[in-house]
Amino acid sequence: MAIVRFPHSFSRFARGAAIGLMAAALAACASGGGLYGAIPGDNRPHSAVDRARTMPIQGIDVARYQENVDFPVARAAGIHFVFMKATEGKDYIDPNFRVNWERARDAGMPRGAYHFMTWCSLASEQAAWFVQNVPYDPSALPPVLDLEWNNHSSCKTKPNRADALEKIRLMLEVMERHTGKLPIIYTDMNFHRDILEGEYFPNAFWLRSTAAEPHERYKNRPWTFWQYTQTGVVRGVRGEVDRNVFYGNQNDWLMFLHTGCDPRALAALQASGRCLPAK
Repeated sequence: MAIVRFPHSFSRFARGAAIGLMAAALAACASGGGLYGAIPGDNRPHSAVDRARTMPIQGIDVARYQENVDFPVARAAGIHFVFMKATEGKDYIDPNFRVNWERARDAGMPRGAYHFMTWCSLASEQAAWFVQNVPYDPSALPPVLDLEWNNHSSCKTKPNRADALEKIRLMLEVMERHTGKLPIIYTDMNFHRDILEGEYFPNAFWLRSTAAEPHERYKNRPWTFWQYTQTGVVRGVRGEVDRNVFYGNQNDWLMFLHTGCDPRALAALQASGRCLPAK
């Protein structure tokens, strides 16, 4: 076996993640399953997203519905990252956020917090609520702004495109200032079509597409994360869970952990003072 040496510029967090990736790969190979042997299944798999199940950097996103997630077990089962719901609107915090935040950190699983944007309160109020409730943590993944229409809530407001984009950009600005990292934009097909399509953002995108690959549904919008099922099955998680995949290989993932940005965009983003390596 070759000796692996990490660059001195790699953060301690990234080195730890690299060691975890190699350990998971060795364990999977020892069990006869190869690198992907530890990736669990899906209660209702769709063949159009089969490629996602073969990609090496797998993750989940959780909220209160998953109750008590056993992050060490999930990590041992091949899960490399978790995004967790933190806040919604101007006054809601997920009741499991704080315990999820601490338990994932203690398990050594890279984790990020997301804010669900609502359209019935001011963006400034929502930004202040996020800052109040999500700790500043340089070791965390970039924060996520979840952009969807609020179809399943009491808020039925749909702002026009210009108003929605103004709220979104304010929210992204405050989240970046608070965390020191360029936020990720999560969205679904309907909201992307109505508001985001054709708009430039420097942010990485996390796209929901459970019955086709993202390029088929989002007009070739580049993506960094792909949510490919909501009926995933993962050891350590009770019931069904959203499953996600990172676009790249292990080296790409380590660079993402190291900088907080998609490696494909690093040159342009670092020129603007963003995505500088963690110290």
